Amino acid sequence: MIRHATAVWNGSGKEGNGVLTTQSTVLSNTQYSYLSRFESGVGTNPEELVAAAHAGCFAMKLSFVLGAAGFTPESLETKCEITFVDGTLSKSHLILTAKVPGIDDAKFQECVKDAETNCPISKLLGKGLEISSTATLVA
Repeated sequence: MIRHATAVWNGSGKEGNGVLTTQSTVLSNTQYSYLSRFESGVGTNPEELVAAAHAGCFAMKLSFVLGAAGFTPESLETKCEITFVDGTLSKSHLILTAKVPGIDDAKFQECVKDAETNCPISKLLGKGLEISSTATLVA
């Protein structure tokens, strides 16, 4: 399977702007710029897209890991914080709140670690970034 996205950038790094389009067209000529990346301009930026990819991949992988262990999650809410300092991505931290009937915290944390280590985006990012997670199991 191959997935793709396209970026078109026009102009200089600071004054220019661009658009992103994904194969699915969920993003379709979605704007990004210096302002949306480094300040609070309208549009997206690469770091929040990486965060979305990591949160989504991790949650789906955790669902599979929990299923293999005999548990069906009721909800997995994952926030991903990407640390971007001095032009470098340095950390991806996953913050999970989960409702998983019948599981104890030790087994839950074991499954979380498995998903954190083995989701495809963690594997990709782990080649240069610190990957961490905090997981809370709620009743």
